[in-house]
Amino acid sequence: MTVISLIFWCSIFLVCYSYVGYGLLLYIVIKIRRYFVKIQHIGDDAPYTPEVTFMVAAYNEAAFIKEKILNTLSLNYPEDKMQIIFVTDGSSDDTNNIIRSYPRITLLYEPERKGKTMAVNRAMKHVKTPFVVFSDANTLLNNDVALCLMRHFKDETTGAVAGEKKILVADQAEAEGAGEGMYWKYESLLKKWDAELYSVMGAAGELFAVRTALYEDIPADTILDDFMISFGINKKGYRVAYAPDAYAQETPSASLEDEYKRKVRIAAGGFQSMSRLMDLLNFFRYPKITWQYVSHRVSRWTAAPLCLLLALLTNIILCVTGAPFVYWLFLAAQIVFYGMALVGYVLAKRQVKSKLFYIPFYFVFMNVAVYQGFGRFLRKKQSAVWDRSQRQLTVG
Repeated sequence: MTVISLIFWCSIFLVCYSYVGYGLLLYIVIKIRRYFVKIQHIGDDAPYTPEVTFMVAAYNEAAFIKEKILNTLSLNYPEDKMQIIFVTDGSSDDTNNIIRSYPRITLLYEPERKGKTMAVNRAMKHVKTPFVVFSDANTLLNNDVALCLMRHFKDETTGAVAGEKKILVADQAEAEGAGEGMYWKYESLLKKWDAELYSVMGAAGELFAVRTALYEDIPADTILDDFMISFGINKKGYRVAYAPDAYAQETPSASLEDEYKRKVRIAAGGFQSMSRLMDLLNFFRYPKITWQYVSHRVSRWTAAPLCLLLALLTNIILCVTGAPFVYWLFLAAQIVFYGMALVGYVLAKRQVKSKLFYIPFYFVFMNVAVYQGFGRFLRKKQSAVWDRSQRQLTVG
């Protein structure tokens, strides 16, 4: 087998493993494990209601902050056991005035905008409760969210709990909205299996909870604060549990441009995080987490995007140099796939939904963003200071 054909087959394998193979293998491992390890179900008969702080970091969210506040105040949890903190550093619109009109909420504000990471680090100094729930300002939560998160902390080995993220997509949603929704449905399934084996591979910032004692300030330039916080807890020997019945709902990005900008930022933050979590690659030091971390996270941000390009280039070279017919079949399949992605892009720009085309489109869309995110990481061009994500205002 030539070097080029070896690169081709390795590329095909790594792409398939990163997006499909890991999920299948994880499911098989879990099924086998169930024969030897009895699953412990957390009972619902006795609610666990320790004191908890509910924290929201917001920046210029005047258009939505009242809805977020009302949603937070309506949560089903003992009022005397829940402290609510909103931190709004740098906000220059009416966000602060709206928050001040609700006496139950503690407002933390500084005029200088240093980014979400610094805001959360500062706000954590005001936390007196054993647990903290983090939630984004542009999401709405289900009524029992705090109860669903807290009950997982009955297990002393649980250091954090990841909630569910749901994308609200209307029947006639744009292609990027449908693509984003399907992506998160698949991610939710992997989270469920990851958590059953050992731990969720990184909590989403829309909704997660941590043991306050395990929180450590993270560097000011951190792009993905939720990712670093949850893996920092893993490194202390604790697991991140998954609570699918605690969910945050948000609408899709307002446009392809906004979604692409968000994906690029996440990719840049992913490379930054991997550079700071190199010790997690050491299986002998972290035997419970290395395989899951590499398969679910590292390969998605490194091997898969690179191998997509290598698979296409080596496939073309092999066909041009007279390779067997099977390579022509693979090349034809790749051409059809990328052609469908291109059609999906054109339809998305025209705000036309097509299930046949938006899946390949969104897949390519995500991986292209990884390349630009990697470039920003290398040039240190991605600021940790976050911008408000433009989201669709209504669904349906």
